[in-house]
Amino acid sequence: MRGLMMETPLLVTSLVRHAAINHGGREIVSRMHDGAIHRTDYAATYARIQCLANALRRLGVAEGDRIATIAWNSYRHFEIYFAAPGIGAVCHTINPRLFGEQIVYIANHAEDRLLFLDLSFLPLVEGIADRLTGIKGFVLMCAEDEMPETTLANVMCYESLLAGEPDSIDWPELDERTASSLCYTSGTTGNPKGVVYHHRGAYLNALGNIQVWGMGPHPVYLWTLPMFHCNGWCFPWAVGALAGTNICLRKVEAGAIYAAFAEHGVTHLCGAPIVMQTILGAREDERRPFDQQVRMMTAAAPPPAAVLAAMAEQGIEVTHVYGLTEVYGPAVVCAWHREWDALPGDQQAALKARQGVKYPVLEGLMVADPKTLEPVPKDGATMGEVFLRGNIVMKGYLKNPSATKAAFDGGWFHSGDLGVWHADGYIELKDRSKDIIISGGENISSIEVEGVLYRHPAVAAAAVVAKPDRKWGETPCAFIEVKPGAEAEAAEIIAFCRDNMAHFKAPKHVVFGPLPKTSTGKIQKYVLRERAKEI
Repeated sequence: MRGLMMETPLLVTSLVRHAAINHGGREIVSRMHDGAIHRTDYAATYARIQCLANALRRLGVAEGDRIATIAWNSYRHFEIYFAAPGIGAVCHTINPRLFGEQIVYIANHAEDRLLFLDLSFLPLVEGIADRLTGIKGFVLMCAEDEMPETTLANVMCYESLLAGEPDSIDWPELDERTASSLCYTSGTTGNPKGVVYHHRGAYLNALGNIQVWGMGPHPVYLWTLPMFHCNGWCFPWAVGALAGTNICLRKVEAGAIYAAFAEHGVTHLCGAPIVMQTILGAREDERRPFDQQVRMMTAAAPPPAAVLAAMAEQGIEVTHVYGLTEVYGPAVVCAWHREWDALPGDQQAALKARQGVKYPVLEGLMVADPKTLEPVPKDGATMGEVFLRGNIVMKGYLKNPSATKAAFDGGWFHSGDLGVWHADGYIELKDRSKDIIISGGENISSIEVEGVLYRHPAVAAAAVVAKPDRKWGETPCAFIEVKPGAEAEAAEIIAFCRDNMAHFKAPKHVVFGPLPKTSTGKIQKYVLRERAKEI
């Protein structure tokens, strides 16, 4: 029988081809820069993807070349996700919220050949273009009649680029471990590292998203998660595989989210906890009633139990996942058990706050001693580092063999996250290795303290870091954003924590004000650590 089998590589572009052939009329909806709504379908999109692939070839793009984007969520961005990898090029999505110097470093390190950009980012790119040493041309993602005057050299119009190209192509036969895409880590502690994905990993993680979330055919997916962030957690390919309706928002705002729920029948969305805060903080005039069950997948910081309970009250079922850029986004899920439905709401929320068990497409997950790689006991108490391995772990860091070797020391990917292993096999993060506070010889989890703070009715967002202390070595320092219209005092916050946890874990200092965040909504604790040192 072996001789009769014909293996076919797992390539991401085949997912959208399947959708176009079998569900060509399914819709993709984008809110454009001028507020207009653009509607298209999978048949037209796949034809345009092939036009773009032919155009890239005509421009001399070869296998392995990096094709960069600086763009918001849109149907054009969606097309690039399939066209570039389809011809063996690498789709490199750059975070447009980074500083210009960071973008220059990333684009030059990646040796990007072409740069596709939204019109809104034209001034940004014009300001750094002379330092983008490898870019051979710029493509403005607009129609010909929208093309502005620009100081950029070798500028092309996206729609003109596609016009006249054949809408069919003989896709090359690629190895499934050919690089498909490239993302750079946030670089909060140094220069960002380029994380290289391959077709097999992206394909499998897309299917993993579908399986663990129980996504049926034709979901209505709301793009609150940026496509440029960690390849949109592989959801361009996951939603494409299901011929789902993509609802692309221009800005993540409460009114726009509720309008999408009501007008488009949204069934799924993803985002960091800050998106949940946006939903829960909506004004009454922004809220719209909706009848369908909405499911949200969230990652980044572990969502506090109180926030998860509040989302459930809004009719939004939250699935908690965990992952990193290096593992294609989500790779661990807090899989739900039906018997947990009978538990009180606060217990359900506490269970949902755990990170969970591995995706079916991830080979290995463990909590282990970082030095010996010996798994810790599954007692829910012994701390260790989280390790992962398998098909949905990156190829490596671009042009950085030493960092790649260190990340895979011992045959496992070292996450840098600290957690415990429960008897049921679920992992639960306790902190990043650098975020553990050691006070008087006692380890204090900043995540645990933050979970208590979020239960205070005045707290909208909280972050806890170590503050140097002459007596104790370190003590917890809390930085807090209060909800609009709410008031709180430091003594009140500290007393609340002491009433709800061991006294030595309670913050000794409380600072009120806006929290510094990355472009994807993660709180920048390294900034807060520096502030705490100055107190």
